[in-house]
Amino acid sequence: MPAGYFREAGRRIGYTLIMARKTQIPPKTFEDALAELDQILTNIENGKVGLEESLLKYERGNYLIQHCRGVLNAAEKQMELLSRGPDGSIVATAAPSPADEAAPKTDEG
Repeated sequence: MPAGYFREAGRRIGYTLIMARKTQIPPKTFEDALAELDQILTNIENGKVGLEESLLKYERGNYLIQHCRGVLNAAEKQMELLSRGPDGSIVATAAPSPADEAAPKTDEG
């Protein structure tokens, strides 16, 4: 068996694949994570990368998906906190429709 490989449940697994799980570096921003995820998907779908590299990219993609979910969940909780009324209940406000935003403002007063 080549160096850097070991057996797990009767199959060879590359050392780099196992190490990738422990050494993931988080992206700087949510948008960076989405861009990297898009690039990973493009690379895998094109079929121009080998099996081991595809597995590494797949692992990274899963990490990025979990990272993005965490960021979105944190943003949702922050929005809920910001939307609380004085009594602690969540205050729902309707978002303006595109037609409302495009309408000219009148000075009523």
